[in-house]
Amino acid sequence: MTILSEVTSLDAILGLDLPSADQAAANAALERQNSLTKPPASLGRLEDLAVFMASWQGTDRPAIKAAQAVVFAGNHGVCDKGVNPFPQAVTAQMVANFEHGGAAINQLCRASGADLSVVALDLDTPTQDFSEKDAMTEAEVLDAMRRGAEAVKPDTSVLILGEMGIGNSTIAAALAFAAFGGTAAEWVGRGTGSDEAGKSLKAQVIEQGVTLHKDAKGLSLLTAIGGREQAAICGAVLEARARRIPVILDGYICTAAVVPLFDANPDLLAHCVVGHVSAEPGHRKLLDAMGKEPILAMNMALGEGSGAALALGVLRAALECHNGMATFAEAGVSEA
Repeated sequence: MTILSEVTSLDAILGLDLPSADQAAANAALERQNSLTKPPASLGRLEDLAVFMASWQGTDRPAIKAAQAVVFAGNHGVCDKGVNPFPQAVTAQMVANFEHGGAAINQLCRASGADLSVVALDLDTPTQDFSEKDAMTEAEVLDAMRRGAEAVKPDTSVLILGEMGIGNSTIAAALAFAAFGGTAAEWVGRGTGSDEAGKSLKAQVIEQGVTLHKDAKGLSLLTAIGGREQAAICGAVLEARARRIPVILDGYICTAAVVPLFDANPDLLAHCVVGHVSAEPGHRKLLDAMGKEPILAMNMALGEGSGAALALGVLRAALECHNGMATFAEAGVSEA
């Protein structure tokens, strides 16, 4: 049973009873940070991450007992417009590569200690071309969201989310443009290898689609523009929130996937951090618009959850310091 098991409409999602951060646990974790053998705030973001984890795990000593990484994969009808230099068959081929352990995300999850699973979402049935009509029906969106929620293991301490889908950088740019405005070209990058002509075509197609769906807001952005993997990521984020599981989002496409949640209510992402800022030019702009500060900046633009998996190592380090360092009293060190 998941938080979305009995939800029958997108509107009903906004009425779900979801937990908030535990401020008492956060305060206790901050008090511990300020008693450790270091100047206050000298570990910078590591301290913030430890307090963040405490606030969602509800304890001043948060821990990562089980890290789960999930990559959702989907295909997109807008590829019929030629917005990607690779055929959609590559999505299924890469899913097989994930399953056989040959992709970057496999190596990074092994290195960071995360259990990886891949969820392929009806790859033989791409969404509709959002530049011509709604990408999905409400029923299709809800089905993908439920499958995303079902992928979350109840005993997970932290959830890493990633994606795979030929054409989904176009979906990401369109979602960002629809929610935050500007020009379509500002949100478009190279994706999986588009040249300048390809980027120009992507911007034109996005402009057409967002103009068509100009009235779409909040979760309706998923039906109008989104893909199955974007909807599944939203479902996983909601399930994690219901279970008080902190989430590490990956790069541009993964962050854009949750824009419909942010547009509906920014608080729906309070339990999420962003693993890295992508080399895709729209990602920094998107993070600024959403008020999210990435953990890492590694000039990566791969997707797959790769940046989020790498950031898990930083999160683990933050908790090792938080839980393992001695306090001034324990170490017999005088405080100023």
